[in-house]
Amino acid sequence: MVYEFFSALPYGNYVFAALVVAASIVAAKVAMLIFERTLIRATSKTKTMLDDAIIHAIRKPLYIAVILVGTLFAVDSLNVTDAYIGGIRHVLFVVWVMLGAYALNGIVAALFQWYSAQISAKTATKFDDTISPIIRKILSVFIYAIALMIILKGFGVDITPLVAGLGIGGLAIALALQDTLSNLFSGTFMASDRAIKSGDFVELENGTKGYVEEIGWRSTKIRTLPNNFVIIPNSKLANSVITDYSAPQDEMAVVVQVGVGYGSDLEKVERVTVDVAKKVQTTVEGAVRDFEPFIRYHTFGDSNINFSVILRVQKYVDQYLMVHEFIKVLKNRYDKEGIEISFPVRKIVGAGKERHPKV
Repeated sequence: MVYEFFSALPYGNYVFAALVVAASIVAAKVAMLIFERTLIRATSKTKTMLDDAIIHAIRKPLYIAVILVGTLFAVDSLNVTDAYIGGIRHVLFVVWVMLGAYALNGIVAALFQWYSAQISAKTATKFDDTISPIIRKILSVFIYAIALMIILKGFGVDITPLVAGLGIGGLAIALALQDTLSNLFSGTFMASDRAIKSGDFVELENGTKGYVEEIGWRSTKIRTLPNNFVIIPNSKLANSVITDYSAPQDEMAVVVQVGVGYGSDLEKVERVTVDVAKKVQTTVEGAVRDFEPFIRYHTFGDSNINFSVILRVQKYVDQYLMVHEFIKVLKNRYDKEGIEISFPVRKIVGAGKERHPKV
């Protein structure tokens, strides 16, 4: 009835369309008011900030979507040629698709923002801070590229050659950046798997030992004990056998090999050695104070009966001072107790005093 009333007036269709657009703007503002008083107020009471970020991301697209619905209805009410209507609908179609891409991109951005604030900031490695913006930009380009292909498809453009071209181009880029991408994905897997992390003391299969300083998007830095950096590409590190001395905990056992002469009283040797080990275990810095050291005999050697002394330290590097002090104290105690640490002796038996026959 309202439409028929305006249709009877001069330029009534245009007036009606303008009123519909104006009404849609008012409706959009009312929708935003309800949106703020319900959803935004509800999400503000939750513990997580993720829902707040998502609601904030879709707020503007929702406002524009309400106006677009009214605009589309207004266009249909105009008494103009089909070609003109078709052109306006094409424009609205483009706006709809781009609006959807904008909303989706905003949701993705909200997810990454929440991840950076709640998870990445709490990790010891800087890898998350480095890789997240890169992945975020790649996803953004991907979203708008899909939106562009939908628009072209909507206009009747055959996007098969475009997709094929993008595939070939992507393959060429992937081949050119093979090493870089390999390092990138290897670093991503290591960071997500948490097999090693910054601060861990590790040993590689080639004998390199040191602290993991940083897992970057291309390489990992390991600081050796002489305070030098060893920079290893992530792809090589991911394929290496790694011993992590900081996992599952920093504490570790220290095994010291000792040997005493065959004439020694083994009960006395055990008693004296354990006594020395307990003293060192409770006095040396970096030792685990409440650990009870012990020994285990294991081998009849060429000149000694060999055994292992088991101590325990808080961190890998603490073992050096522990072994240093233990050897000093044990040697002094053995000397006082008359316990002999034998050494190999080789006797050379000759044929006589004359080594060279007379000519």
